[in-house]
Amino acid sequence: MSLPVVGAIGIAVMVILFLLRMPISFSMLISGVVGVSLLVNPVAGLGLLGLDFFTQASMYTITVIPMFVLAGSIAFEAGIGNRILNFAYTIAGRLPGSLCIATIVACAGFGAICGSSAATAAALGRVVLPVMRKFKYNDSLSAGSIAVGGTLAVMIPPSTVFMVYGILTEQSIGKLFIAGLLPGLLLTVMYGINILVRCKLNKSLAPLGPSLTIKEKVQGFTGVVEVLILFILVIGGLFLGWFSPTQAGAVLAMGVLVVSLARRSLTGQGFVAALKDSTRISGMIIFIMAAALIFSRFVNQARIPFIVSDFLSIFGNRWVVYVIIMIVYAIGGCFMDGMALVTIFLPIMYPTVLAQGFDPIWFGVVLCANGEMGMVTPPFGMNVFVTKGLVKDLALETVFKGVIPFVITDLLFIIIISAFPQIALFLPSFITY
Repeated sequence: MSLPVVGAIGIAVMVILFLLRMPISFSMLISGVVGVSLLVNPVAGLGLLGLDFFTQASMYTITVIPMFVLAGSIAFEAGIGNRILNFAYTIAGRLPGSLCIATIVACAGFGAICGSSAATAAALGRVVLPVMRKFKYNDSLSAGSIAVGGTLAVMIPPSTVFMVYGILTEQSIGKLFIAGLLPGLLLTVMYGINILVRCKLNKSLAPLGPSLTIKEKVQGFTGVVEVLILFILVIGGLFLGWFSPTQAGAVLAMGVLVVSLARRSLTGQGFVAALKDSTRISGMIIFIMAAALIFSRFVNQARIPFIVSDFLSIFGNRWVVYVIIMIVYAIGGCFMDGMALVTIFLPIMYPTVLAQGFDPIWFGVVLCANGEMGMVTPPFGMNVFVTKGLVKDLALETVFKGVIPFVITDLLFIIIISAFPQIALFLPSFITY
């Protein structure tokens, strides 16, 4: 069989294994090892298991992942999300749908510490969803706000998807973090406007929020002042080159731990749970990355990226090629989460992106936005299932109905950052490292 045929069969086998609910890491691993064994020889295929896994796990850059994941796990156990939510609610005040708007803002804030979409939706959703029901908010609006709010953790730095993208493409993780800041803030505002307009047009969706005193607003701010300082320190330190992304993760993890202990919001049991959770998540991500590296070696050996690049180049205009790539990612996002979307398609599509002259940092932001949308699109939107699991009597159809207006906002957002790449590239242009 020719190289492209073996490559196509290998990709098909990986997709079939994934659809059979095999973990994405094992699906890529099996496809990669068997594919290289067929293209070269079994010794070379099996040799990848030892060499690439050891190489990947021993890279210094990989340590950025457990640092930020640990910070997010500690923040989750310490209930920092609740304080951020309370502060966001004081900002929203008497705006229509203020609780939903507060949820979006709080998800952006908690995502800046956590970096995990599902964890952000779970942490804040289980607090705010019963409150929304108490105040007679529409279930679809409430659940949709929680589900899409969680996806902001994919865009707002630090993002685990940015980390994986940076390592796999050898791009600066610090620049990717900075690049996601303005787009993340823009999307947060767009979600808030979405809620505000819908609640203005249909007052039955949500009641007006209560009036809050100056004292209550000040109390809300004092609850998050340390977290705000930490975020400014970490992002500012990356921007000014004070420390590397790994060091920034260590600073954030230590800072969150100190804040949690100072406020006595973290128990010994919670700290142990955070260590276990961060170890499990970090191990999973590193395993996926090692499997993705083996899979990328297979598809490169089969010359699949070059064939795809040559095929797409027949369309001539690079923006037509870009739209096709975005459609592929959008369809893929309906069936897998952002991490899988990056690791599966990146080895195939990334050479085409470079060949067409697109900026890799900007493309990383667009890719994250696409993966973000995939977290809530049917039939396998992960955040939808997370939100549905928060309340027993919440129907899955209700959550999917609630996210549809936000998916339209996501599409508009992708169009905006595609038309105006400087939204993502403005801040990284000041970074020289």
